[in-house]
Amino acid sequence: MSRTDTLLLGAADAIDALNDRIGRTTAVLFLATVVICFATVYLRYALGVGMTWLQELYMWTHAAAIMFGAGYCLLKGGFVRIDMFYARMSARHKAMVDLFGTFVFMAPFLWMMAAYGWPFFASSLKMNEASQYADGLPRLYLLKGTFLVFVALVGLQGVSLVCRSLVALRIRPAESGGAA
Repeated sequence: MSRTDTLLLGAADAIDALNDRIGRTTAVLFLATVVICFATVYLRYALGVGMTWLQELYMWTHAAAIMFGAGYCLLKGGFVRIDMFYARMSARHKAMVDLFGTFVFMAPFLWMMAAYGWPFFASSLKMNEASQYADGLPRLYLLKGTFLVFVALVGLQGVSLVCRSLVALRIRPAESGGAA
C-alpha cells in the first residue's frame, strides 16, 4: 500500500470515527424525543396542562437527531442505493458507483443545502429569532443551524467515501484477491 493510500485511509478512518461518535451520541436525542413527546401528550390530555415550549422541544430534539445522525447513517450504509445490484458488484465497481453517486448526487445536494441554509441560519441569528409563541423556545437559529451541521457531517462522510473509493480503485485486482 502506498503512502497516498495510507493517508487517504487514515483520513477516512478519522472521519468515520467522528461520525460514529456523533451518531451514537445522537441516538440519545431519539430517546429524549419520545420521552418529551410522551410528557407533552400526558400533560395536555391527562392533566389539561399545555406547554408550548415542551411541544417545541420535542420537535427540536427530533430535527436535531435527524440532522446530526445523517453522517452516521451514511457511514453505516443507510442511504438509498439499489442494494440488490450493489451487493453483487466487485470492490472496484462499488468504488465507481460510490464516486459517481458522491459527485453527481451528494455534492450538488449538499452545495444547495449550504447555499440556501446559510442565509436561512444567518438571518435568524442576526435577528435573534425566537418562537412565534410567547411561551415558546428562544434562539430558533440553533434549530436552523442544524441544516449546516447536516451539510458538514454528511459532507465529511462523503469525503471518507471518496477516499476509500480512490484506494479501492488504485488496488490492482491481483492485490485485492478478486477480479475487477
